[in-house]
Amino acid sequence: MNDYQWMAVAVLVGLTVRWTVSLNSYSGAGKPPMFGDYEAQRHWQEITWNLPVKQWYVNGSDNDLQYWGLDYPPLTAYHSLLCASVAELMDPAWVALHTSRGYESARHKLFMRATVFVADLVIYVPAVVLYCCCLKEASSRKKIASAFCILLYPGLLLIDYGHFQYNSVSLGLTLWGVLGLAHDRDLLGALAFCLALNYKQMELYHSLPFFCFLLGKCLKKGLKGKGLLLFLKLGLTVAAAFALCWLPFLSDVEHAVHVLRRLFPVDRGLFEDKVANVWCSLNVLLKVKSRLSPHTQLLFSFTCTFLSLLPACIKLTLQPSLRGFKYALVSCALSFFLFSFQVHEKSILLASLPVCLVVNEVPFVSVWFLLVSTFSMLPLLLKDGLAMAAVVTTLGFLVACSALLALFDKVSEEELQLAAFSGCVRRWLPAFKVPAETLRSWFLSSALAMGLLTVSSIALAPPPTLPDLFSVLVCFVSFLHFLLFWIYFNVILIWDHADGRSQKKVS
Repeated sequence: MNDYQWMAVAVLVGLTVRWTVSLNSYSGAGKPPMFGDYEAQRHWQEITWNLPVKQWYVNGSDNDLQYWGLDYPPLTAYHSLLCASVAELMDPAWVALHTSRGYESARHKLFMRATVFVADLVIYVPAVVLYCCCLKEASSRKKIASAFCILLYPGLLLIDYGHFQYNSVSLGLTLWGVLGLAHDRDLLGALAFCLALNYKQMELYHSLPFFCFLLGKCLKKGLKGKGLLLFLKLGLTVAAAFALCWLPFLSDVEHAVHVLRRLFPVDRGLFEDKVANVWCSLNVLLKVKSRLSPHTQLLFSFTCTFLSLLPACIKLTLQPSLRGFKYALVSCALSFFLFSFQVHEKSILLASLPVCLVVNEVPFVSVWFLLVSTFSMLPLLLKDGLAMAAVVTTLGFLVACSALLALFDKVSEEELQLAAFSGCVRRWLPAFKVPAETLRSWFLSSALAMGLLTVSSIALAPPPTLPDLFSVLVCFVSFLHFLLFWIYFNVILIWDHADGRSQKKVS
């Protein structure tokens, strides 16, 4: 078969696995009174279809915000309205005001799963295929292998098609933004990312790399010439995109402020459930969530997040390159996940997308990260009844990546992108060398630990005195991995040389 046929096979396999995962349970299935994220998405369709725009984000007799109140930006609401218009045609009971709460049927489940599938097929999958086809300095085999691995990433599949969300929309729009910047279509790239940000506010995890890369590009062109013109065009594009998305809410300033408060609810606390970041891990021993006031928690998290992403942002602004841009996306998303305020376990998907973008450059570490990111959501997946789906998709992903990317052969200093860093260290420690065999052993030990914790979480009951034992261990082990990954990706970015490979267009 030729390359196009192999790429088509990759897409078909990815779509088949997606639909297979969708046959499993979902968040809150049969669990009144709140049900889960499946009901949240259905309820948003109910609200947007039956109520005027002015009431979508406002508490009232027809819109109890305590029952899955809309708390995503306007583009999500418009998407819910679009889905609701189709639902109304198929069965008005699915979006009937009040009476449709907790609606569950096989036919409705098929419809809801189909909405995720169509959104994925229209936005995310084409972006992945185009990104892989446009990879520079990569053979046809490597492009196809990258597409296979990105499309089979189990974390996104299990959350969107199992748990039930539409992450592929915001992540897909972000990927279109990356493609725009990679091909010097800066305005289109900025527009795509603005749409992503107006679909999910968590896309702020990616906002600073986009801003710093474009600002650095303007500075490089000169702010008294072409750079200034580009800066003005970008500003107008961003302003127009936000104005268009927020147009129904801009007539009343107080209403717009109320919507913003819904999007950023600081009263929810430092984190929710068991999340593999700094604050949840510290909370096990120090109880920071109960000992510190919400204001202090917010201040601490802001300071730590700002300091952790500052080096990457400065580097990217001063030396803008597409290669640095991709690694900055990873670094900044991880900084937000590890240190920021009000983090969900599903937020690791925002770091996983840019890691997928460098899977062709550093396959060994990228696949390792993607495995850990899926494992870190294990408590949530078990709660949703997705144990079997998680195990099968994760093992399938590992086998596919091992076969297609030759993982264990890609651990030299050059293939790990650590040659510049190692050369710098050897000026002071001449005997320093990246230990390839040790890294392979660490990978296998990590996989073994994740496997044992997965089996224990599924098959064993925790001690009565420690009911959260396994979920806490999963989060803590994942946190240690993410901290090391954050250091690794920052090392690559900081030691990247502007006069070398980084200046080539690597999209």
